[in-house]
Amino acid sequence: MAFQLEKEIVKHLLNTLLLGLSFAAAVNAAERPNVILVMTDDQGYGDLGCHGNPNLKTPEIDKLYRESIRFTDFHVSPFCTPTRASLMTGQHAGRTGAYRTTGGLSILFPEKKTIANLFADNGYATGMIGKWHLGDNAPQRPQDKGFQDVVWHRCGGIGQSSDHWGNDYFDDTFERVTPGSRIGKFEEFEGYCTDVFFREAIRFVDQNKEKPFFLYLALNAPHGPYRVPPEWEQPYKDNKEIVNSAFYGMIANIDWNMGVFRKRLDEMGLAENTILIFMTDNGTSGGGKFKGQDSQVLAGYNAGMRGKKSSIYEGGQRVPFFIHWPKGDLTGGKDIDTLAAHLDVLPTLAEMCGVQVPDEYDLDGLSLTPLLKGQQDRWTRDHLVIQHHGGRSFSSPLDEPLADTAVLTEKWRLVNSWRETPRHNFKLYDMEQDFSQANDVSSDHPELVKQLKSLYQPFWESVSPVLLDRVSRIDLGNPDQNPTELCSQDWVMEKGYPPFSFGQIKRLPRVVAPWMVDVKEPGRYRLTLRQWPEEANKPVVAVRAKIEIAGMEKEVPVLDKSMGVVMELDLPAGPTELVTYLYDKKGEAGGAYFTEVEFIENKGGE
Repeated sequence: MAFQLEKEIVKHLLNTLLLGLSFAAAVNAAERPNVILVMTDDQGYGDLGCHGNPNLKTPEIDKLYRESIRFTDFHVSPFCTPTRASLMTGQHAGRTGAYRTTGGLSILFPEKKTIANLFADNGYATGMIGKWHLGDNAPQRPQDKGFQDVVWHRCGGIGQSSDHWGNDYFDDTFERVTPGSRIGKFEEFEGYCTDVFFREAIRFVDQNKEKPFFLYLALNAPHGPYRVPPEWEQPYKDNKEIVNSAFYGMIANIDWNMGVFRKRLDEMGLAENTILIFMTDNGTSGGGKFKGQDSQVLAGYNAGMRGKKSSIYEGGQRVPFFIHWPKGDLTGGKDIDTLAAHLDVLPTLAEMCGVQVPDEYDLDGLSLTPLLKGQQDRWTRDHLVIQHHGGRSFSSPLDEPLADTAVLTEKWRLVNSWRETPRHNFKLYDMEQDFSQANDVSSDHPELVKQLKSLYQPFWESVSPVLLDRVSRIDLGNPDQNPTELCSQDWVMEKGYPPFSFGQIKRLPRVVAPWMVDVKEPGRYRLTLRQWPEEANKPVVAVRAKIEIAGMEKEVPVLDKSMGVVMELDLPAGPTELVTYLYDKKGEAGGAYFTEVEFIENKGGE
């Protein structure tokens, strides 16, 4: 028995050494590994056949699962924007400026560097396709953040307010940015959005197959509204156990496209030395029926977890994470159950590709390579903090520590959900005994609760100065985007939500709030106020218009059937607020949900 044990130890050490050498060999080879990061939108841990879903068929992703290293305790933020911010920067979202999905709080700070900046600076061709949701305007667009080849939709989803008017998942218009330019052009695409995005991914790979590339394929599906060609939904329509047949159909379509995509990678001879990652951005949005945001699933399948998208319970922020790289020996189907997170993707890929991360990136994440190499003793994380940050527009206040928070260790979860009453009711769950988080054991372990609360404090000290004191601003007069097209979804509001969908805009809500802007060039600016984007070709419904900016006001009458109200002002350079008003005959005002600001002349030669 002792001899057999010694053989197993030697075998493990040898395998660890060989895996480490294989990483080094791949990185040092003339052809560095390519990277493809595929992330779906609102697909939860349980929305996969390989994770036990009894109704959903995902044979291609299941195949990738069988061939990959799987992190089974991998966590993201509970919803879209903060996950993307952390994924791109390797930092806690609260330090990036982009930690909510709207209200001016979904925009990266201009100085933040991304994984695309890092790889582009190290000779990689970089591409981004699909959903960005970290800023629609310069200097926070994907082409401003290191991506050279871009096909993307604005806002947080297709059909939301700053997206191209009329997009509905079919034959949509997206913005294309070609390498060497930061100025995109809108282009009409034929077909269903997911098919289009995978088609563009294949195009990018084919055009860059002779050099190392980094591709971020950020699908908008299966985010609502739940639309998919009927042939994908039909197999799920008559099953009473399925809560949302269109949601499952959208995932089935993604799965089919993944199969086509991987086949093309293989045909191009790229599969062997390509790091392929599949993950999702938060818990499920349509995979189950829940009683309350943070309750157990009532119908559908959620892999035994409590909570869904936007919940800080496990079902809101534990997601799939598969990594496959044949040349680096990351194959064969193996689970790693160590606590890992979206923060870790940037440092992991950098190390695997032999890319040095400059100190200015100020990473919060850790490289996962020790875990991938079997070197558990080199792993230094003992806990992780997940916070559903509140904001000026939302119920959990921005300045409240521990609001909507989970402190995670390998065994324990300390949860303080602000969707439940009373607030500040900290609950403790033993994940080894109670994976569904049904039994609060905080009263049995008061010292442990106190200890886990103390682990939160360094996190709060890191993020709170930014949360409390700063909002990201949109450039006016930036030569990379002139005119700047502002949309109400970026209004910063004291309470409530700004209009952020086509449907809301059509109701002409009486809401007024400021854009936080930064005037880059002093001089003459032309502002055009509208209630609809220019491509909608609809007249302004108002009799009077006013703007406030940089301590100045200007007011003009609105001509009958005007498509846009035009005013000109001389603006000083610097940060300011822009507020717009469109008054009806009763004197009631709503903002100009769409406003173009164009720098036309430098008046002072400054």
